[in-house]
Amino acid sequence: MRKEFTANEFTHPEDEPPHFSAQAAGDKNYITPQGYASLRSALLQLIDVDRPQVVDVVHWAASNGDRSENGDYLYAKKRLREIDRRIRFLTKRLEIAEVVDPGIHAGSDQVFFGASVTYMDGEGAAYTITIVGIDEADTQRGQVSWVSPVARALLKSKVGDEVRLPTPGGVRTLEVLRVNYAEQVLPAT
Repeated sequence: MRKEFTANEFTHPEDEPPHFSAQAAGDKNYITPQGYASLRSALLQLIDVDRPQVVDVVHWAASNGDRSENGDYLYAKKRLREIDRRIRFLTKRLEIAEVVDPGIHAGSDQVFFGASVTYMDGEGAAYTITIVGIDEADTQRGQVSWVSPVARALLKSKVGDEVRLPTPGGVRTLEVLRVNYAEQVLPAT
């Protein structure tokens, strides 16, 4: 059997990465203006820069002769499929995105989407997180998805409130210390 027809060739291209399974099909895809701009920028980079470069490599490698044993050709075709899959995925995510400007809640002490929240756990440790969309969450930067357990526990609470966070190790109590909303600008579409 030729290498072009192995099982890896027939994976379903519309499969979504597993970390997006937390969002039910009917849920909204809330996203901040910065998150939307970032996704859009990534999509344009793939379409305008990355894909044309890989297409050129495929064309060059195909002109070298026998494609069945041409590593450059096989790798470039695989990379092209990955890029096309990512383009389809980003396009779908942007189509269903609902851009929410957290700045509309500026000055509020209640937790809504886009808030930066400082809270203290029962052991006295303070944490600061920003509640953002699924597509832009980055825990290393303190950004958590609005569907995460900690964000769901904090949403709609106010400064001074204590909320309960169910965890595998038991229920934790979190006290909301501070709520802040950064001024954001809606992206041009």
